[in-house]
Amino acid sequence: MAIKKSELYSSLWASCDELRGGMDASQYKDYVLVLLFVKYVSDKYAGQKDALLDVPKGGRFDDMVAAKGHKDIGEKMNKIIAKLAEANDLKGVIDVADFNNEDKLGRGKEMVDRLSNLVGIFDNPALDFRNNRAEGDDLLGDAYEYLMRNFATESGKSKGQFLTPAEVSRVMAKVIGVGSAKRASQTIHDITCGSGSLLLKSHDEAKSATGLDLTLYGQEMDNATAALARMNMILHDCATAEIWQDNVLSSPHFKERDGRLKTFDFIVANPPFSFKSWTTGFNPANDEYGRFEFGVPPTKNGDFAFLLHILTTLKSTGKGAVNLPHGVLFRGGAEADIRKNIVRRGYIKGIIGLPANLFYGTGIPACIIVLDKENAAARKGIFMIDASKGFIKDGNKNRLRAQDIHKIVDTFTRLVEIPRYSRMVPLAEISDAKNDFNLNLPRYIDSSEPEDLQDIDGHLNGGIPERDIDALERYWKVIPGVRAALFKPAERPGYSQLKMDNGQLTTKGIPPATLSTIHSQLSIKEIIFGHAEFTAFNESATKLFAKWKTANTPHLKTIAKGGKPKALIEMLSEDLLATFEKAPLLDAYDLYQHLMDYWAETMQDDVYMIVSDGWHEAAKPRLIIEDKQKKTKERAGFHCWQDEIQSRIDPDLAGYCSLLRCRASGHRETGSGGRGH
Repeated sequence: MAIKKSELYSSLWASCDELRGGMDASQYKDYVLVLLFVKYVSDKYAGQKDALLDVPKGGRFDDMVAAKGHKDIGEKMNKIIAKLAEANDLKGVIDVADFNNEDKLGRGKEMVDRLSNLVGIFDNPALDFRNNRAEGDDLLGDAYEYLMRNFATESGKSKGQFLTPAEVSRVMAKVIGVGSAKRASQTIHDITCGSGSLLLKSHDEAKSATGLDLTLYGQEMDNATAALARMNMILHDCATAEIWQDNVLSSPHFKERDGRLKTFDFIVANPPFSFKSWTTGFNPANDEYGRFEFGVPPTKNGDFAFLLHILTTLKSTGKGAVNLPHGVLFRGGAEADIRKNIVRRGYIKGIIGLPANLFYGTGIPACIIVLDKENAAARKGIFMIDASKGFIKDGNKNRLRAQDIHKIVDTFTRLVEIPRYSRMVPLAEISDAKNDFNLNLPRYIDSSEPEDLQDIDGHLNGGIPERDIDALERYWKVIPGVRAALFKPAERPGYSQLKMDNGQLTTKGIPPATLSTIHSQLSIKEIIFGHAEFTAFNESATKLFAKWKTANTPHLKTIAKGGKPKALIEMLSEDLLATFEKAPLLDAYDLYQHLMDYWAETMQDDVYMIVSDGWHEAAKPRLIIEDKQKKTKERAGFHCWQDEIQSRIDPDLAGYCSLLRCRASGHRETGSGGRGH
């Protein structure tokens, strides 16, 4: 029977987390992800001729399952992994974690039980990767991302830097334009690739938009993290990606035959912030690759060292994006000189200020610096976005929502100027003496909310200042008659007062045409909701929704086994956004987020079950159980009328996969309404 993806991933994490005991999450991830790797390649390639990887007998996940309960299970697992590594030139990649380490995994029976249970977690029929990525469903990728995000969160500031938040990665991939790639021979490079998540998001963006498999290159200083990146490439069907372990500043690996640094079409990076030991292993003042012609960064701060390396390794038509702390925008000294030279060359296309506390390795706010060499000579300004206020709290971190990502990308790609959010800043203004190439965003974008001015005269003598009512001009443009229905002039200039007595509307002074549309004894809310102009506005919004619903209902009715869930939600959400883009008084991005929230919380589970097992299996009753935290979850495959059930039948397509909830007692069924849209 079909299983909900969200429950599969959460139970996977809960089980793994429970078994790690006192081991640090940053170390435990090496064990869990190696098992995930062995399970994936065994499902995908075992027994296949001419497969991408050779999965030999004695080096498969089934061999691990057979070792469960054996007193030497740790030694057996090491041998299984070693055999798989040897067959695929993966020594030093998948055999880094020692499954026979008593200090980390316990001694005797404790180790046997822990490893047996760990293997058992992945020995789950629902974790079948044989058809992974078939029809656009990336079960492995979603499971991997879920686990990595949790490991990064649990690892803390000092050890969570191996992962760039997926939401930030998506923004970076989109703003550099990998989706407009023309040839599969074009290249993407991540100079500090960590576990490879940012590199893979860039690859996926290009492939989903163009169908092209761009060539991937990554370099990572930490040995274990570089091994993780190589595994990640294979897990995501990018086995030809070149990942190299070394310091990219002192020992850059990718070079041309003549010894010059190799150049790339696209570069993305999330380097360690304010890296203090960046000069270790080389002398930047005499750099053999000429990376520091614009100036040598401070000895104890390597932010600009990474930025200059990117500029050197971009092709003349190359595009890049790098996450750096806000300090690079305004710090003085040597960094001010470097910044001035870069801006004068026109290499910076844009700057996107992000919310604080997004990244796993630090809580400080960062910015994305978007680089573009191709159009540098003609550049007249830098497009700036202050997106610092668009996020949601998620545990102990902040996270960009789907609407935040979409708004940033739309605004940047269209170069739309939005008050208190985005602006094209002329280079003449940046180079002006008062700014002197300082790029600090608040100098150019005032994102602060307007001050709530207090009118002392109004407080003392009564009345509502006209400027406060005028501030609602966007509403009066749509429903001007409502203003006349609510307010009348006060006894002195510049002030108005409500046409109300004790909270009720008074009819005195109201024009007859307006009076005919409302009742004489209504509250403010009732006046607004009952006004003809508001009714017309409401009807116009309802018509837009009906138009969207009519256009998309056929797509939902034809969901079938083998369908493409991600393509479906992209089509639905993009059409919703386009439908309401110019609707007055409504924020189309807010509506978009409502749909995306519903997809994440409910609808995607239903759709994935349908495309995996068909409507018949997905509609079978499911047992509702409550865990220790009083959270409800469902269990498939029960046959008892005495238990509380939730039917997965879904007739309410108008609500887009709202679910019919049923309660059963004995042989009597009573239905409750579908979940809210």
